[in-house]
Amino acid sequence: MRRKGVAQKSEDCINPYSPVMAAFKVFQQELDTKHDKYERLVKISRDITIESKRTIFLLHRVTSVPDVEVILYEADVKLDAVRQKIGQIAEELRGEDLHQFHRAFTPGIQEYVEAVSFHHFIKNHKLISLEEINARLVFMRDEQKTKVCYKTSTFTTILTFQVVPTDYLLGVADLTGELMRMCITSVGSGDMDTPFQLSTFLREIHDGFSYIGNTGPYEVSKKLHTLRQSLGKVEDACYTLRVRGSEIPKHMLADVFSSRAAHLDPEDAIA
Repeated sequence: MRRKGVAQKSEDCINPYSPVMAAFKVFQQELDTKHDKYERLVKISRDITIESKRTIFLLHRVTSVPDVEVILYEADVKLDAVRQKIGQIAEELRGEDLHQFHRAFTPGIQEYVEAVSFHHFIKNHKLISLEEINARLVFMRDEQKTKVCYKTSTFTTILTFQVVPTDYLLGVADLTGELMRMCITSVGSGDMDTPFQLSTFLREIHDGFSYIGNTGPYEVSKKLHTLRQSLGKVEDACYTLRVRGSEIPKHMLADVFSSRAAHLDPEDAIA
């Protein structure tokens, strides 16, 4: 009871209007605002991740449809919707330090880079650059401003979002897994040329990551192991096609490659 009385007495002595209490209330409001913004960015990032994955699944159908342009157009529409979500991130980060909130939206941005680079490779047979990705992340916003005479005028502002190099590299590293899957499915549809094209392209990406080595971000060096696995599976498929392609019926090649991929890494096996 004595301790309770002492605590009650100390609380009564606190002046709620003191400069110290006022400063702490300002700090509390700033932290609450920051946490709310962080949670909003996390939710937007989840939406970007989901829509980007759906775009990737759609793009994998190019190996089994007669008209590739239809799939590319549908994927482009989906990517435009994803870019609008990234525009919401740009609005949230207006006047803020990007690096304070980077962890909140980096998973979605990496997935977007993976999807847009996959789309670009299927369409142009080359890797999209970081500059090309950022050039599409420019957003026009109409805003209103009330003047002194209580008249409202509308003006247009330009918002930009810049993908940082680390997110770009991590997205490209994840792209190699999708290209490996594309290699297996293309063989199943009777396409014997795509695996060799993918093998050359993956080798070039691997060489680029090898130049970075351990000097780059820690997350990038971790992805290098997965990249090598994907390259190894594609090279193994090319070897089988070149050496044993005439021995194995075409309708069985996809099953052979899938079983080998499952043996090397069960998580990357294709059903």
